[in-house]
Amino acid sequence: MSRLFETVYILLNKKSATAQELADHFGVSRRTIYRDVDALGLAGIPVVTEKGRGGGIALMPSFVLDKALLSDGEQAEILCAMRALSGIKAQGAGGTLQKLSAIFKKNAQSWLEADFSEWGNDDDAFDGFKAAILESRIAEFDYCDADGSETSRRVEPVCLLFKHKAWYAKCFCLARQDLRLFKLARVSRLKITDARFAARDFPENDDESDAPKKPDLCFKLKIAPEMAHRAREEFGGSAQAQADGGFVVSATYPEDDWLYGYVLSFGEHAEALEPERLREIIREKAERIAARYRRE
Repeated sequence: MSRLFETVYILLNKKSATAQELADHFGVSRRTIYRDVDALGLAGIPVVTEKGRGGGIALMPSFVLDKALLSDGEQAEILCAMRALSGIKAQGAGGTLQKLSAIFKKNAQSWLEADFSEWGNDDDAFDGFKAAILESRIAEFDYCDADGSETSRRVEPVCLLFKHKAWYAKCFCLARQDLRLFKLARVSRLKITDARFAARDFPENDDESDAPKKPDLCFKLKIAPEMAHRAREEFGGSAQAQADGGFVVSATYPEDDWLYGYVLSFGEHAEALEPERLREIIREKAERIAARYRRE
């Protein structure tokens, strides 16, 4: 019975599979797979087989998985996921949640809430990219890179990504002819065009940022007790507690102006211990800041 259910799920996801593929997956013979297909047909599951090259085993396009094939726990997880979607203001999430609750005859328990919005931030860019993704429309916008340079972009949006406390749009950039990540906060004059695009197949790629790759810097900070809460929150278990209530933390971040600003964000409550070059850079920046405030 377990194999029959899994066969249905496989066919729902893959649309079609050969008897040999299913036999290899389950570690059984092709004859067993054909017996399973017969059993599914007798159970009312519309399974069809097609012989020859390009053929295989598939479900009728009109088939819908009955709720009875989902356990109580799986139904609850689906309802929880739909509730969490409201945190990103997914259009129709509330209505879908209500319908599924009625179908499953369950109330969606509110044990998880997610809110990715920023204080006072509008969602124009998020909503625009979401519409472009769902409708497969090309987007055009102006983009300000991390170094301050501005460019005009024309892209095929792929998905929205929440990473390191910020929203990004993963897009196929038509100018670069490659996948790129664009931080929504740096997008301006977004326009969703009427031009449509076909979905592409992309290789696995963990580094799609449009900015040039910055060298990593291993550094160590000594953080005073006044900022102990930040040390625990931002460095977790890697923060080493000190006798005075402060922490010594070690981390590796890309070296750029963001890193220098991050260290300076601790104000007088942190000291860069290593490397010496970072200490010198922070000292020079702090002196320039102090000089600016000494001007009359």
